[in-house]
Amino acid sequence: MKITEKNIFICQECGYESTKWLGKCPDCGKWNSFVEERKFSAPKARTGMTNFSSQIRKIDEILETQTSNNRHKTTINEFDNLLSGGIVEGQLILIGGEPGIGKSTLLLQIAGNLSKKHTCLYISGEESLEQIKMRAQRLNIDKGSLFLASETLLSEITSKINKVKPKFLFIDSIQTMYRDDIASAPGSVSQVRETTSELLSISKSLSVATFICGHVTKEGALAGPRLLEHIVDTVLYFSAEQHHSYRILRCFKNRFGSTNEVGIFEMRENGLMEVKNPSEIFINEKPKNVSGSVITCIIEGNRPILLEVQALVASTPLPVPRRQFSGFEFNRISIIIAVLEKRLGLRLLNQDIFVNLVGGIKTKEPTCDLAIACAITSAVSNFVIPTNTGIIGEVGLTGEVRAVTHISQRLSELEKLGFEKCIIPKNNMKGIDEKIKIKIIPVESVFVAINEIKNSV
Repeated sequence: MKITEKNIFICQECGYESTKWLGKCPDCGKWNSFVEERKFSAPKARTGMTNFSSQIRKIDEILETQTSNNRHKTTINEFDNLLSGGIVEGQLILIGGEPGIGKSTLLLQIAGNLSKKHTCLYISGEESLEQIKMRAQRLNIDKGSLFLASETLLSEITSKINKVKPKFLFIDSIQTMYRDDIASAPGSVSQVRETTSELLSISKSLSVATFICGHVTKEGALAGPRLLEHIVDTVLYFSAEQHHSYRILRCFKNRFGSTNEVGIFEMRENGLMEVKNPSEIFINEKPKNVSGSVITCIIEGNRPILLEVQALVASTPLPVPRRQFSGFEFNRISIIIAVLEKRLGLRLLNQDIFVNLVGGIKTKEPTCDLAIACAITSAVSNFVIPTNTGIIGEVGLTGEVRAVTHISQRLSELEKLGFEKCIIPKNNMKGIDEKIKIKIIPVESVFVAINEIKNSV
């Protein structure tokens, strides 16, 4: 059969194909996402290493296996908990994040730990063997059945897998890998889609747990088509604030467990270290006897974390006062400021307002509303919120304090770290665990909460 080729344009976000260039993708709505690629009308036959298939069997004929017994632990508790207990055989895991956030470091640490009991193959398309060895020495990885290779051609990678027969495979990164029977450049939609599909076949057919490192776009999303996230079993994503050492690893998809967990790490010279008690770290430098500072509690996954909210309010000669907020949504705090002006009568029109969530953490939880409102009021009126008091609650447009979720978990975390009192929404009083001994102050509005704080000073 005669092979002909033609040029087509493919959306790098969703994989939509067009015969001509389009400014906006009609499928996903992205602008300037089309890239020209060559496509063969009669492509070469696939030269995959394995075929992912099985015989037809009734469900009651399949031997029951205990999933928990088949999970492999990395001895990094934060990572194991994120995967609901460990790695499942044949699991395909995608880890994404911004450059320099610690993806390769975490992969090499996991490979080093697993290589003590199992054969691991680490393939890098971005570093030489000597560079990987230098990073391994910094991470104190010098023993175990860990094999290294620098390769980008998929056919060569499959031959190395056949030779080593690893239990765990690490690919760093998927955007550098390519198939030589596909004309497009590495990192394109066609290459990323086909190489990932081939790795899926390898992973499932040979029961090789595979880790894939993925780049991100300028918008912060995983590079490549959305199909990539549908192919893999688990999607993990690193997030961090610039110039901060703490990293949060979130699970967005997990076929073998819950997505309600997060892992918190700190980047140090010898790699990523687990943060077992993040609440204590984030609040241990809270200033005493200073206005505009308050402690609140957010939920990351299933984990309660105590954080310090700071506010600074100062008069300004500028016609338009400055509003700068770090860690919170701008529009959310703008609404809270409007509520304080309307319902409490605070004059903030000619005031610069700065609000900061300490530690470089970002949150969209409305449970921080009351803490933000109290911190701003404290900074304006120059009164100190007691250091032994936590504040939790969502604020409505009429100034009412609305109920929040997981109230018992939040109160338990405050009690564990020595807090004596907590201001919470009145409607949350019914769902509190009887074992909690911390003094609870229920409030119905922001006005009542501010009065309770002033009376306790």
